[in-house]
Amino acid sequence: MRHSRRDFIKASATASAFAIAGGLGSRAFAAGHASGTYRKAKLRILVLGGTGFLGPAVVDAAKARGHDVTLFNRGRREKYVGSPDGVEKLYGNRDPLKHAQSKVVDAKEVDDETSPKGLKELEGKKWDAVIDNSGYVPRIVKASAELLAPNVGQYLFISSISVYKNNDKPNKDESDEIGVMKDPTVEEMGSQFENYGPLKALCEQAAEKAMPGRVTNIRPGYIVGPRDTSDRFTYWPVRVSRGGEVLVPGTPQDVVQIIDVRDLAEFMIHCVENKVHGIFNATGPAKPLTHGETMAACLGASKATGGKTDATFTYVPWEWLKDNGLPTGSLPILLPGTGEEAGFHSRDVSKAVKAGLKFRTPQDTCEAILKWWPEAVALRAKVDQQQRDEAKRDGKPERPAAATNNLKTGIPQDKEKEILAKWTADPARTEPKDAGKK
Repeated sequence: MRHSRRDFIKASATASAFAIAGGLGSRAFAAGHASGTYRKAKLRILVLGGTGFLGPAVVDAAKARGHDVTLFNRGRREKYVGSPDGVEKLYGNRDPLKHAQSKVVDAKEVDDETSPKGLKELEGKKWDAVIDNSGYVPRIVKASAELLAPNVGQYLFISSISVYKNNDKPNKDESDEIGVMKDPTVEEMGSQFENYGPLKALCEQAAEKAMPGRVTNIRPGYIVGPRDTSDRFTYWPVRVSRGGEVLVPGTPQDVVQIIDVRDLAEFMIHCVENKVHGIFNATGPAKPLTHGETMAACLGASKATGGKTDATFTYVPWEWLKDNGLPTGSLPILLPGTGEEAGFHSRDVSKAVKAGLKFRTPQDTCEAILKWWPEAVALRAKVDQQQRDEAKRDGKPERPAAATNNLKTGIPQDKEKEILAKWTADPARTEPKDAGKK
């Protein structure tokens, strides 16, 4: 990915990493959403991470199926968002050379050597499976996979469709060529996050080398849904719920692939329960989802959750937007269906579907986001206040409170109105087919 994928990674890296604890309750268990069958045996599952976005959904799905869950992380996010009840909690650091916690000494952040170091608390313990949704560097994945190999039956690693070298051809499957790094020892993402995908590919290889034949590498696309603090997809249902004329890039027929975090989590637990190994693209839905259908889902969700119902959609060509100061990626997730990004939103996911991946409707996802959004705003205000208090305690410069109700991606509505007015006034504009206000 060249443009908006970089924007996605940058947004993910800089956005607040704090997620709200919530639950699927008994819905996943009762509905059998990820598969039609359930294993009766209770499994012991280790989750590396577990307090961000995907992690809590995995914990919810596992607990709903009756499994025992252990979390291993640094414990840093817990002071902001807490951690789930009913799970075992171990602390340390994915990096064997570092400790779980840090402290400020002489205005510098240093390792707190009184906190657990590295992977020590995992030593000698047994689990049926480990779920690694927080591995980004092969050295780190290698360390955990090699340590756990004698005592864990399966290693499920969350990778990314960014592993692929090119995205210019639609409907490519898991056999497509992956990207490589000139220097595989480099651990930095790069100035444009160009190393993100190749590093994920090396992580896959590190896990497979440590546990040959026992690894499940899942390559998601854009993961969306409640608890996503990056606001990448969240922008659309929230923006539509505010009503008025909505700027949408491209045409109503352009396609987009997303996966609800709950669907991904339930597929992951399904793979663990059924010892499904191999490599799987995991995005969706199973049939192409268009921009028009996505906007309709957002509007339906707004109606269902008490938001505004007067939103209309104006589709503007990609090239016109670029020529008028709105480059690809300014309106998140949606991408052109041509050029170097032609295949990004059309990855073949048939292998995962055959293995048991199932999908909620887009409106279900949008409704869940809108119901969660007020909690997200409240949590952001809480975290912002705590961080400002901590900065003051550590002698750092005081900063004003953040505008926590603002979306972190997309464009402000005043900028949107400006672009829409410019488009309407352009006598040379050529509207995409079937792309008027709707």
